[in-house]
Amino acid sequence: MEENSNQCAAESAAIPLNMEGESNDGEERDPESISLSQPLLRRNRTLSSSPLAIVGAKVSYIESLDYEINENDLFKHDWRSRSKVQVLQYIFLKWILAFLVGLLTGIIATLINLAVENIAGYKLLAAVSFIEKERYLMGFIYLAGANLLLTTVASVLCVCFAPTAAGPGIPEIKAYLNGVDTPNMFGATTMIVKIIGSIGAVSAGLDLGKEGPLVHIGSCIASLLGQGGPDNHRIKWRWLRYFNNDRDRRDLITCGAASGVCAAFRAPVGGVLFALEEVATWWRSALLWRTFFSTAIVVMVLRTFIEICNAGGCGLFGKGGLIMFDVSTVTVTYHMMDIIPVVVIGIIGGVLGSLYNFFLHKILRLYNLINQKGKVHKLLLSLSVSLFTSACLYGLPFLVECTPCDSSLAESVCPTNEGSGNFKQFNCPDGHYNDLATLLLATNDDAVRNIFSTTTSTEYHPISLLIFFALYCILGLFTFGIAVPTGLFLPIILMGSAYGRMLGIAMKSYTSIDQGLFAVLGAASLMAGSMRMTVSLCVIFLELTNNLLLLPITMIVLLIAKTVGDSFNPSIYEIILHLKGLPFLDAHPEPWMRNLTVGELADAKLPVVTLRGIETVERIVEVLRNTTHNGFPVIDDGVVPPVGLAVGATEVHGLILRAHLVHVLKKKWFQREKRRTEEWEVREKFTWVELAEREGKIEEVAVTSEEMEMYVDLHPLTNTTPYTVMESMSVAKAMVLFRQLGLRHLLIVPKYEAAGVPPVVGILTRQDLIAYNILNAFPHLTKPTSREKGN
Repeated sequence: MEENSNQCAAESAAIPLNMEGESNDGEERDPESISLSQPLLRRNRTLSSSPLAIVGAKVSYIESLDYEINENDLFKHDWRSRSKVQVLQYIFLKWILAFLVGLLTGIIATLINLAVENIAGYKLLAAVSFIEKERYLMGFIYLAGANLLLTTVASVLCVCFAPTAAGPGIPEIKAYLNGVDTPNMFGATTMIVKIIGSIGAVSAGLDLGKEGPLVHIGSCIASLLGQGGPDNHRIKWRWLRYFNNDRDRRDLITCGAASGVCAAFRAPVGGVLFALEEVATWWRSALLWRTFFSTAIVVMVLRTFIEICNAGGCGLFGKGGLIMFDVSTVTVTYHMMDIIPVVVIGIIGGVLGSLYNFFLHKILRLYNLINQKGKVHKLLLSLSVSLFTSACLYGLPFLVECTPCDSSLAESVCPTNEGSGNFKQFNCPDGHYNDLATLLLATNDDAVRNIFSTTTSTEYHPISLLIFFALYCILGLFTFGIAVPTGLFLPIILMGSAYGRMLGIAMKSYTSIDQGLFAVLGAASLMAGSMRMTVSLCVIFLELTNNLLLLPITMIVLLIAKTVGDSFNPSIYEIILHLKGLPFLDAHPEPWMRNLTVGELADAKLPVVTLRGIETVERIVEVLRNTTHNGFPVIDDGVVPPVGLAVGATEVHGLILRAHLVHVLKKKWFQREKRRTEEWEVREKFTWVELAEREGKIEEVAVTSEEMEMYVDLHPLTNTTPYTVMESMSVAKAMVLFRQLGLRHLLIVPKYEAAGVPPVVGILTRQDLIAYNILNAFPHLTKPTSREKGN
């Protein structure tokens, strides 16, 4: 099942989409000239949607989130009865939670950095000590054994305790903020495994980073704070009731994602822009302020720990993970002719980024087949990658020649095997260093600093850089997808900086740009070519380098790389979303969706299931047991209409959620006579806080035969203001409305009122707007014309 669903989802973006628009004389007609009132398509199957997606290690049932405000009688009463003090308390608590998100994310990120740098640093130091004694085999056994142990810890935790902690977590966060409820993604167990697993995996020398996991960890912190802790030990404080809804939880998780990026790169503005550009679907100014506040708190925490580490309080390697790269003291000069290598770097980044996405897609499909075989195969895959990585990192430096140290460098600087440094001696004699060992036998952050180093034009040989680039391309492809927390940022940065520095060496006689800055531009171009981000990446690299003079050429590189990459395939996160089968709604509908109406989609679905305003318990139980729908229109017949309408009109009272119906059955809110209830009766039995809970299944409810004959007044619990569209609206327009408003259900009403026409002809859900599901129901869609593509 997983393979088929992945294949369907992954191929949906590549399916040719055409319209049958030929006239009788064989000439092709313009599809846009066809009236929307005419049925364009011949349908030969029912519109069906698969609510299944891969979350963690298994196929899970996926539901949408209720970002729409449910304006029933209880909500309206609560909103009217709130005092100014309660409103101010609600606003104040939002800022308090934003502060706590930033504080905890900064502290945990610092602890992860310190743990990774010290564990990896002391491990490499011990391995080098064997090399100094010429005990090369023992050095490899020690290094490989330590890496296998660390990888085993990370992999076992992910495989056995929290499968959702594997991977970066950013695609699932994107899906959640888009309106997809991804199960078990933000739990306490997931967060703990993510923290420990990231420390183990990164310390093991695997080609992955802690940046992606930090985004996931920040989101977990935000989610747990908003709901008062894990599900089994949730704090039921009165003030937390304000945040017991999907809308506020979405805002908190957005703050958490921005805080995670800020903690990874020490880039507060870049973190905010990352959340805005890459993960968030819905945005507003108040959320911008709170997100910026959270990232400011993260920076303050990091700055505090940097001062402690600079004073020597973080161990031998501790400060390494907190300061990645700083060129504020480097004078950046470039001329008009330097634009040529900058453009070349952008083009190379776009091409290589799209190639990386293509091959990674194939590798992930292969890993999916391996992972389906069970936990043992997942663990063996992780250990195999770890052993291969250790062999490459330890063995390849022996293939390159030693380089004499520059006479201008002090003996304490070149060569060295102690702590961090640019000139690792490795197996070389005194006065010489191994440039490839400098990059490979170092912590990941040290490797970035070494390859970004400026004013060191002769430090690295082109052959060493080529080996480094090829190795990290291979390791980057085969490491991502194993059962450990992984991040894509650092592998892409290392690959991009390698070819950027090679290009700088090749063009050193034609440009005045330093090779270290070429490495920065190469890293930026490959990230833009793979992840397709521009503004946030530009600011992140600006804050990393701490040099405003790099801004113009960085902007050019990012724009070119993204443009080139977009012409080949989607971004890496979009590819992962499709592979997992998560029903993510893109910002731009397919062109052919403009020639299809929501009424035609409704005709392709099963008839809509409706309930009456005062319904029997038997009917409610029957509907809940025989359908999987999460929303039902509430219809009243024979109501007394406003002046000017016919007597006995039909009223669409609103929409009631499945969770609320289950809650009614659990509370036994039944009545023997068929009547409307008073407002005080509803408030006596329910609170709006209880209705925000989405727990409960119909199978857990027991109803007697006597209760089956009773009635339930659904009016007080019905959302009286659901969003509706006319059946003549195009699918493209409905999809934009659905996505921007964060809807879960969209009612379709008829354009004309006539006898026998139901007041609600259908309900659109997220699954109905996914391109692949529509194409299944309408197989005659063909490739759009060149005019449609241009529009």
